[in-house]
Amino acid sequence: MAIVLSINSGSSSVKVSTYKSAAQDLPPTQLAEASISGLTAPPVQLTYKRGSEKIKNQEVKAIKSNEDACEYILDHLVKDEGLFEISSRADITHVCHRVVHGGDYAAAHVIDDDTYHHLQELTDLAPLHNASALAIVKACMKALPKAKNIAYFDSSFHSTMPKEVETYPIDPEIAKRNKLRKYGFHGISYAFITRSVAEFLKKPESETSIIALHLGSGASACAVKNGRSLDNSMGLTPLAGLPGATRSGDVDPSLIFHFTHDAGRPSPGSTKEMHISTAEEILNKKSGWKALTGTTDFGAISSSSDPKCRLAFDILIDRILGFIGSYYVKLEGKVDALVFAGGLGEKAALLRTRIIEKCKCLGFEIDDEKNDKAIEDVVQDIGKEARHRTLVCQTDEQFEMARQCAVGL
Repeated sequence: MAIVLSINSGSSSVKVSTYKSAAQDLPPTQLAEASISGLTAPPVQLTYKRGSEKIKNQEVKAIKSNEDACEYILDHLVKDEGLFEISSRADITHVCHRVVHGGDYAAAHVIDDDTYHHLQELTDLAPLHNASALAIVKACMKALPKAKNIAYFDSSFHSTMPKEVETYPIDPEIAKRNKLRKYGFHGISYAFITRSVAEFLKKPESETSIIALHLGSGASACAVKNGRSLDNSMGLTPLAGLPGATRSGDVDPSLIFHFTHDAGRPSPGSTKEMHISTAEEILNKKSGWKALTGTTDFGAISSSSDPKCRLAFDILIDRILGFIGSYYVKLEGKVDALVFAGGLGEKAALLRTRIIEKCKCLGFEIDDEKNDKAIEDVVQDIGKEARHRTLVCQTDEQFEMARQCAVGL
């Protein structure tokens, strides 16, 4: 039996889900899940769940980094007497790491020294996203020397995008040398969504075509044709496409040079390991609906009558509609479903209503009663009988990594 950890490390949190897997043809079983939050905005807090055992927002001391958080969670798992499958760290056989930018890696990769150094080189393409994941990888390679560490990339799912989609109209030699192309992201989530929707529709994955929306503090859209990514709203980095909590999404590239004269200079947030320009800092960390409204709480924004909040809400809807329309045409109208996922996609009923009302001309219709119900199933129908289905999917990136790991055992 394999014991698998799925780790999702962000700039301010570390999430770890623990699974056991007994066979390739059976889905892994979750044993426990833990998260440490508040790394950049103390207090640092632990949330833990194993069966009926629950700890919520328990303050923990002496944790200052992602590595500290990972070490704390590993100790907590081993010391949990109710977690019979893990009595020591040696019981952990596989560790799955979510790595945002995988460059040209089209599939998951076992991490050895060569792979690790290659991923370090890619950090310049996504310094805000890969650095924290690589810190955890390094910590796990040291803390769990007998476990197999595997990197799962958010960009891999989109390796099927055609050349005309992934290529930027710039000097091709410079683009090739500097690896400048569209990669697309949220791919682990879209892999889960595509497979789950295909199962729900009782269709082979290879015959399933959807427009999927992963909407959270980071948001994106994806066109999936016959189970494979055709296009994704994100680009060279996750900054492109839809606006998010602190990301601008698509803007005129020249805008930043009018916004600040220091665009190309190193950001105060740069470190020896993480090189960030002022432009990247502004567009990734100081934009989005926080810049428009002063808050990242989209629930508060959507329920507010403040004109600033109404504008932020309408901007997100407008940008989402642009991608839905574009992808509907790219898929030639052969769309099985429009699928909402991510924290906002799963919880923001008003956002879903406003979007589907505008998509009625394409053959999508929302059922208000279904839409107002809590989303409890992995895939849930919220549409009326119409030309196309309207669905919500509770995406689970950590389970998807563990599932892919189990298949490869």
